[in-house]
Amino acid sequence: MIVVAGESLIDLVPRHPEDPLGPLAPRPGGGPYNTAVALGRLGARAAFCSRVSTDGFGEALLGGLCAAGVDTSLVQRGPEPTTLAVANVAPDGSAGYGFYADGTADRLFALPPQLPPAATALALGTCSLVLEPGASAYEALLRRESGRGLLTLLDPNIRPPLIPDPDAYRARFRGWLPYVSVLKLSEEDAEWLGGTPEEWLAAGPRAVVLTKGARGLTAHTREGAEHSVPAERVEVVDTIGAGDTVNAALLHHVPSVSALVAADWPRVLRYAARVAALTCAKEGAQPPMAEELGPLY
Repeated sequence: MIVVAGESLIDLVPRHPEDPLGPLAPRPGGGPYNTAVALGRLGARAAFCSRVSTDGFGEALLGGLCAAGVDTSLVQRGPEPTTLAVANVAPDGSAGYGFYADGTADRLFALPPQLPPAATALALGTCSLVLEPGASAYEALLRRESGRGLLTLLDPNIRPPLIPDPDAYRARFRGWLPYVSVLKLSEEDAEWLGGTPEEWLAAGPRAVVLTKGARGLTAHTREGAEHSVPAERVEVVDTIGAGDTVNAALLHHVPSVSALVAADWPRVLRYAARVAALTCAKEGAQPPMAEELGPLY
């Protein structure tokens, strides 16, 4: 079982990006939530670990997890409102976000006593490792489960408006690396954080996967190998959720430490590129179903 821990929220996506006062369409979102849904749609055994509101948005988010076949037994519930993220979609399909997160449910996540015995991997990232008091609980979960031998994937997915002290966050990020098996980040994340794949690998991860948008993906391994694949060409509607589906694709092929050691990285990256491309071809975070991938995947 792959456990994904972190926030769920509602993306408010403009129906007409050229009109700043145009209507907004609510879509389930949040990096960890999207990753969990993508894993379920791809056919992996996945569970979501978070705190979700009991409001209408929270019910819709929980329904999306259940529809994807994701285990929700680790989901905590609370009366606080659901976090909202207002997306700003550029002409090339890339998205920026403004967040409404004060006092919301996912910030009050508490460390669970234990994960299911079947858990082999844990994925974390995005807002959940920034917004206190939940951030400290997620960090404790990372350290505890890494110490138990689970594969851990970290996707920082940097959202600068949510980070009041960038230097303090960068220091925390470096402190997480000894507990991370796979570090996945975009080129923009890498530039913001500073450092190189070689430096990050030396700090702990066995692999660093960089996403490069239209230029594809590259994996760097602790053994010194580097593997790259091009992006698949599609007509991009928007890029919302693309990086999250890459997380799911990586975990689907590398769901444990033993699988990571034996990973066929070119094959894993080609699969991730395919999944991300299909996500970019749809509005909002809509990860593909396994049957949409085609016979080669």
